[in-house]
Amino acid sequence: MHAVDDDDLSFPDPPRLDLDEALTALMAQAERFRTTQGRLRDLLTATRAVLEESDLTSLLHRIVEAAATLVDAEYGALGVLTSEGDALEQFVYVGIDDESAAKIGHLPTGHGLLGQLIVDPRPIRLESVSAHPSAEGFPAHHPPMDSFLGVPLRVRGAVFGNLYLTNRRTGTFTKEDEQLVGALAASAGFAVENARLLQHSRTREKWMAAAAELSASLLSSPTETAFDLIAGRIHDLADVDRTMLVLTGDDAALLHIAAARGEGESRLRGMTTTVRAGELDDALVAGAMCALASAPASHGEAFRVVHAGVAGPALVAPLRSRARLWGATVLVRAPDRARFSDAEIESIGDFASRASIALELAHAREEQQRARLADDRRRIARDLHDHVIQQLFGTGLTLQAIAGSMAPGHQSESLRESVGRLDDAISQIRTVIFALSGSDDTSTRHRVLDVIAELSASLDRPPSVRFSGPVDHVITAHLADDVIAVVRELLSNAVHHSRADNLSVEVGAVDASVVVAVEDDGVSIPADAHRSGLSNLEERAVARGGVFLVDSVPGRTKATWRVPVRDEGDREDAGEGKGAGNPVSPGPAGPAKESSR
Repeated sequence: MHAVDDDDLSFPDPPRLDLDEALTALMAQAERFRTTQGRLRDLLTATRAVLEESDLTSLLHRIVEAAATLVDAEYGALGVLTSEGDALEQFVYVGIDDESAAKIGHLPTGHGLLGQLIVDPRPIRLESVSAHPSAEGFPAHHPPMDSFLGVPLRVRGAVFGNLYLTNRRTGTFTKEDEQLVGALAASAGFAVENARLLQHSRTREKWMAAAAELSASLLSSPTETAFDLIAGRIHDLADVDRTMLVLTGDDAALLHIAAARGEGESRLRGMTTTVRAGELDDALVAGAMCALASAPASHGEAFRVVHAGVAGPALVAPLRSRARLWGATVLVRAPDRARFSDAEIESIGDFASRASIALELAHAREEQQRARLADDRRRIARDLHDHVIQQLFGTGLTLQAIAGSMAPGHQSESLRESVGRLDDAISQIRTVIFALSGSDDTSTRHRVLDVIAELSASLDRPPSVRFSGPVDHVITAHLADDVIAVVRELLSNAVHHSRADNLSVEVGAVDASVVVAVEDDGVSIPADAHRSGLSNLEERAVARGGVFLVDSVPGRTKATWRVPVRDEGDREDAGEGKGAGNPVSPGPAGPAKESSR
């Protein structure tokens, strides 16, 4: 073996060693610079992708995709805060397929670790989700998640939502990841603001155009179809599951659903529901704007869309003009849908206000037409009274005198039958005259006739109407309100559910009792039918010491509401005899009966 002399050993001199170390450091720094440059390039690419999108819904999804790609995260999500900033109203996610999402169930609303960013909007970076004290675990079928990065997204200084990123594919999230996502969130905030402004502008333009179109339609349509037009237009524009137009009537305790669109529309249309204690019903009665994150059970099924026991958001927009409160539109969404945004509330409220003005103008036009029609009707009524009735009455007296002068037999009996038919014809004409010439539109008879005309507009054959006794003299004040509500409920049920060919309505004041009866020849009431309206009528009758009876067999249903007449509060002693007697002079002073029109 060759011996190595000390002279053969060589070591780098100190300057050369320092140079090697410097070169190594420069190479490492260059590598870091190259990596950082690449990540900055990725940030610019992500920012450009975000800023190029103007549709808000697509933008939110693109922000999540860009953030997850930027830091190589397996899962990403953006939780959008409610207007109150205390919960999540929208949750946009990537990385989880639709099948897995369906198995997981309801989307997060901002509890546990996700809620920590809501309470304290500062970035959170964790090596393990379970290590944080706010972690509450995951629901069934949720994929496992480990590393976590959460960064708030601000718009105009206010927190709009939070970015959540989990499961970095290479290691855990770093401080640099946090800074990059924070920079992306800042750029995304400007993009969200611009998209919201654009969406708000487009939304207002869309609703204003719809309001102008609706106003033109209302001015050329009868009032009875106006409510359906309003409900239909709102439902088409508002992206809701159910839209109803609710009217407040003579009885403040009742709400009538005049029009409905969406889920359950055929069942709800025409329904009368009772006002309950609650924010939603208070808004309906007072004519105030009201938005609820979830309609409580106390408001009843009509104003709630429920899935798996959870009710969705609801919005009330009043139909109010200077002259009156028409009612309100009620919009309801399913529980998995977003709450109504401030922009939506503003646009829908403005549309409802414009619709109210159009309704008022249409109503004024109808009043003008009605006034002209009333003049024509009064003229016709005078002609019927002064000529037709007098001639028939005179003919009847002549025939009666001839029959009295004849010997008993077939001919005299035929004359008496003819006199009876003339009396019936006179009675029918007198009912027509009353409807044509009556100037007191607040009388009970006119109110009943108005309700019947309103509810029977869709029928091929109008209901027959019969009044018995001094209706206008006996049925006044609060009793009249009850009678009108009963007629409305009974006739509404018959019109919408009986599929009848013939309907009859009778309102009578005889033998110290008031009777309302509605009869039809349609299908009978099923044993398991929804009876909330009928129960309300029974409660009204019992409260007045009366009864409510329903006699239903195949091919015939008759509902009878009977209550005794009370002196206190039911009758105003205003001497209403002027409306109680016949509107024509021939015949008895008060109509024992008035046959159907």
